[in-house]
Amino acid sequence: MAIYIDGFPGRELQLDHKKFLYFGGTSYLGLQTDQAFQEIFISNIRKYGTNYGASRKSNVRISVFEEAEQYLSQLVGCEYSATLSSGYLAGQLVRQSMDTKEHRLFYAPNTHSALYSTTPSTKSKPYITFTALNIAVRAHLESNQNITPVVFLDAIDFSGVNYPNFEGLRTLPLERIVLVVDDSHGIGIVDDNGGGVFRRLRKLNPKELIVCCSLGKGFGVQAGSVFGTKRRIEQFMDTPFFGGASPATPAAVACLLDGKKLFLEKRTILMNNINLFKSNVKTLDIFKFMEGHPAFSFSDEKLVDYLESKNIVVTSFRYPDEDSQLMSRIVISAHHKTEDILLLCNIINSYL
Repeated sequence: MAIYIDGFPGRELQLDHKKFLYFGGTSYLGLQTDQAFQEIFISNIRKYGTNYGASRKSNVRISVFEEAEQYLSQLVGCEYSATLSSGYLAGQLVRQSMDTKEHRLFYAPNTHSALYSTTPSTKSKPYITFTALNIAVRAHLESNQNITPVVFLDAIDFSGVNYPNFEGLRTLPLERIVLVVDDSHGIGIVDDNGGGVFRRLRKLNPKELIVCCSLGKGFGVQAGSVFGTKRRIEQFMDTPFFGGASPATPAAVACLLDGKKLFLEKRTILMNNINLFKSNVKTLDIFKFMEGHPAFSFSDEKLVDYLESKNIVVTSFRYPDEDSQLMSRIVISAHHKTEDILLLCNIINSYL
């Protein structure tokens, strides 16, 4: 059932004149409703305006884009990065640029729709298992040695199969594969200083590693980014796709630089809240979750209804379309208070 609200869903929702605690969404650090972060954003709007509709290739350029991209490259541990107006656009830039006669595209299980062709085809369907993907990639390499396989996947797909160990990925002949990874749910949250999965995946030694993501989930701003080698990122930025699109709002990009201290504080709060939840729920066996990540997925639809009867709303809908499996998850955020989490745990314990 769709729930319509009149403001951003923070730790609470107002429905039918009643207050509900909200444990859903993707505002992992709770930045969107954080007053200190809002002040940073407002200050940058006064400096950079509400929008910037010119191309990044224009003769007049705002320096904050390059400054933010240098910061992101250092945070992630890559040579170079580019920012775009959304994570979806970042994914499409990579997908379209890699869809050439020199490459063959393969999709791992549960790959995000941002990495698919906008025109669905049999070539862009994900493999059901990594075993099937492994067989297909190796068969391709045996007969097409001059065509490099490009494997797309989500770092965090909420099944627990990929991050943190990437066991399925390790079965592939990565030294012969260009690996394209969507890290939208990891960047800003997981690994050292919220740097995401780039360093972790680079240790697997793929032929080439490209990571793309939304910056809205971990950093609370409407923007996307792509990470990789200097040569590859410059190639992406030299396309009509990149040059013809308006960039992310510079005020939003500037928040990546001005919010560094706040991001660190919020990640500490988030990790404490995750640990509080895990240590007070009677059993974690009903959830699929990843170490250090705040999402706890489950398949029991009755639990969704029970929580709502106790004035708690969680994420629960069919994604990415109506034919998909129902996706339900509890999301812990940095904006939750200790009493919120303990109440949630008590309600879950009373259900089990």
